[in-house]
Amino acid sequence: MVSVRVALISEVFTGDDAAARLHARLREASDRGAALAVLPELPLQPWRPCSRERLDADAEPRGGAREQLAAAAARQAGLALVAGGIVALPDGRRHNVAWVHDHQGTALGRYAKTHVPQEPGFWERDHYDDGDAAPEPIAVAGLLLALQICSDIQRPALSQALAAAGCHAIVHPRATEPETWPSWRLTLQATALAAGVWVLSVNRPAPEGGTPLGGPSCVVAPDGTVVLESNETIALASIDDAAVVRAQTQYPGYLPLRSDLYAAAWSRVPPRGSLA
Repeated sequence: MVSVRVALISEVFTGDDAAARLHARLREASDRGAALAVLPELPLQPWRPCSRERLDADAEPRGGAREQLAAAAARQAGLALVAGGIVALPDGRRHNVAWVHDHQGTALGRYAKTHVPQEPGFWERDHYDDGDAAPEPIAVAGLLLALQICSDIQRPALSQALAAAGCHAIVHPRATEPETWPSWRLTLQATALAAGVWVLSVNRPAPEGGTPLGGPSCVVAPDGTVVLESNETIALASIDDAAVVRAQTQYPGYLPLRSDLYAAAWSRVPPRGSLA
């Protein structure tokens, strides 16, 4: 059995002391036994979608200063880290990207958010575009993880496909409002249970720019049980592959996976862009 201690860190790291605070938090998480730390959505910059104003400084090329900061912090603390930022592409588009670095600061994988909202407080389409590639499993500390950023998990088809491909956990950085937490909690539980996979979700901690952000970090086991729900800055839980194996041998996990049938059904549905 492989078991990994995970730290969900509900904090945003901006300003002149960002590097020092991030290093301190990751060191604390490491000292408390964590081998993996997960930060919220876009944790190394302010929540710009509170406004429709698009600033050049909000986006950096792949491997820019924010990603370098994350890699250095992971290396110094000696743990794997999920962080992210707005990435500027060579063709002029932007993506909201989450990336994973291992305990040596080596990049293991990245994923661009594919379901981008557009509404007051979440004017995200003014700042970045939909990602155009499905996430892939990422090997971290002996487990296979997959990234789904905030609204991505509200379209559970990818999460279920990733679990069927062997992922043990869906890692879910988010930026959501406290009053919407009950519905998010239900979605996380349903995703974990239906897919037979761990779900790890961590939120931005406090209101920003008039957007009422906040709400707990959460870990849901593959049987749908909420094993952690916490408003602490650092919340820790252990996840393992054995729970995934158990879920796959119990109902509903043992039901057949009819990928051929699902693919045929989806092939008859044309892609639909945002209605916002």
